[in-house]
Amino acid sequence: MKSGRQTTLRSDATVSGIGVHSGVPATLTLHPAEPGTGIRFVRPGTDGKPDREVKADVRSVVATEFATVIGDASGPLCSTAEHVLAALSGLGIDNAVVEIDGPEMPIMDGSAEDFVAAIDRVGLQATAAPRRYIKVLKPVRVANGRSYGELRPYDRGMRFEVEIAFDHALIGRQTMAFDLDPLHFRREIARARTFGFMSDVAKLWSAGYALGASFENTLVVADNRILNPDGLRWTDEFVRHKALDAIGDLALAGAPLLGVYRSVCGGHKLNHAVLSALMADRSAWTVVDATALARTTVRGRAELTTGVAAPAYGPDVS
Repeated sequence: MKSGRQTTLRSDATVSGIGVHSGVPATLTLHPAEPGTGIRFVRPGTDGKPDREVKADVRSVVATEFATVIGDASGPLCSTAEHVLAALSGLGIDNAVVEIDGPEMPIMDGSAEDFVAAIDRVGLQATAAPRRYIKVLKPVRVANGRSYGELRPYDRGMRFEVEIAFDHALIGRQTMAFDLDPLHFRREIARARTFGFMSDVAKLWSAGYALGASFENTLVVADNRILNPDGLRWTDEFVRHKALDAIGDLALAGAPLLGVYRSVCGGHKLNHAVLSALMADRSAWTVVDATALARTTVRGRAELTTGVAAPAYGPDVS
């Protein structure tokens, strides 16, 4: 938002569907929230009050195998949170309550498009409270074999540099780099769908994953072709979806990041490891209170023109 103020939704936004891994139906409702709330996940109870509530925070991640799972000491609250988190982050929403009545977020078409559409139908509301950012002060890097991820300082906003490399003729090496803003997110990222390989189906099913996967919600890659009748939305849809996942996973910082995230051959586990490493090193970040934020276009980038340092209290800063 041009004012640099915290935002929320104008009213409730609801979508329903099945979980891609569980196959279980679920209804997701995004509720407006007061400034300073951040993003919170709730499971409805039988008496109209939340049965459980978990803050969207890197410390609330309980699993990263094939999806990002949010929970607490009592166990998982919801799986596959990354796409709705990406929609909220990509559209610049600071405060919302994410109510989910099932064990997994609905996968919809495998992208964040339906979440964006639901949010756009109700619109956003700016508040009087200034937005706070987590500013990266020095590089933080995590590597595992050929995969690595790093966060570096960057004053112009949040930038993503994503690279993937698959030993498959239809994918190969793909890269993309962009500064995150709502317009670019809507046009270039939100519609990128999750993907999987036909050769992995039996293994996934036997492990209890992909039980709700279909051509309606997953790009299915065979040996020499895409099996979905409608084909690809972009020739590089694969790396765009990896970028979508990274946006959602890094939304668990607790506030918007100011920095560059570079990911090479990464996924949910790497995204979580890098963000965890950043937050664990208190000298690697600070909090910036954007008392005045003006967005100017410099080769498609968003600039933070005014900001003052604010007290920091760890990741819980939204």
